[in-house]
Amino acid sequence: MSGVLIHLPRGSGDAVTLRLGPGESARFGRGSETTPVELRLVDAAISRLAGEIRVTDDHWQLSNHSTTQSYLVENPEGAGEYLRVPPRRAGAPIPFEFSRVVLPTRGEATVSFQVFAPDHVYLDPAGTGGSWGSPTVTAYSLDETAIYFLVLVALCEPRLRDESPVAVPTTPEIVERLAGLPGCAQLTARAVTSHIDYLADEKTRISAPAETGPGRGPRRNGKRESLVGLALRFGLVREEHLALLPPRAGGGEGAAPGRRLGK
Repeated sequence: MSGVLIHLPRGSGDAVTLRLGPGESARFGRGSETTPVELRLVDAAISRLAGEIRVTDDHWQLSNHSTTQSYLVENPEGAGEYLRVPPRRAGAPIPFEFSRVVLPTRGEATVSFQVFAPDHVYLDPAGTGGSWGSPTVTAYSLDETAIYFLVLVALCEPRLRDESPVAVPTTPEIVERLAGLPGCAQLTARAVTSHIDYLADEKTRISAPAETGPGRGPRRNGKRESLVGLALRFGLVREEHLALLPPRAGGGEGAAPGRRLGK
């Protein structure tokens, strides 16, 4: 599966969530009866047809139809990283997996919407540096520098530390576990839940069992358990990834001795 998800929150316009596949596009702007747009942005400073998003394989391109205003594409996880797309720029490639497209307005607040490109392709580490030919890519496109990967490591941590059988951590426990990391100090429970949904729905495409039911306590979350099970079975999260987490209170730093996966 390739493509992008676009989410326009309520407030910048009518709330919209779109899924686009390769070759598909969506236009944004104020719109009108004669200039329809898929993402309607409400501000007098925004052109009726302000720009267009077009999906190309695992990434997307941004065209700026304005003749006077630049747009910003921010990477929310990039410590201030952003791209500026100048007026009349057509098909600017956007390399971020998570993006926030920001348009200037006449008010104090800008107008923005989010674009997710979950199918960035990564080379298999064992397949790099080989002979010419079709490269071997990973089956699951996970960015080990992303916050969602830290959430996944925290979910898997108890079982990696040989503390099984234990339930997977709850959302508040994940928030507390990651709080000491740069970039995670402001991580909220809602954000953690969004990362888990993103991992399950877009990155691993798991079919999770019902999350509630007779005999299932609140800590035994079907989606989380399926996610942890898949990540451990296929080695997506391994003991060396525990070093990405902060030291545990009362424990040693880094990975504690534990069972070896697959043995």
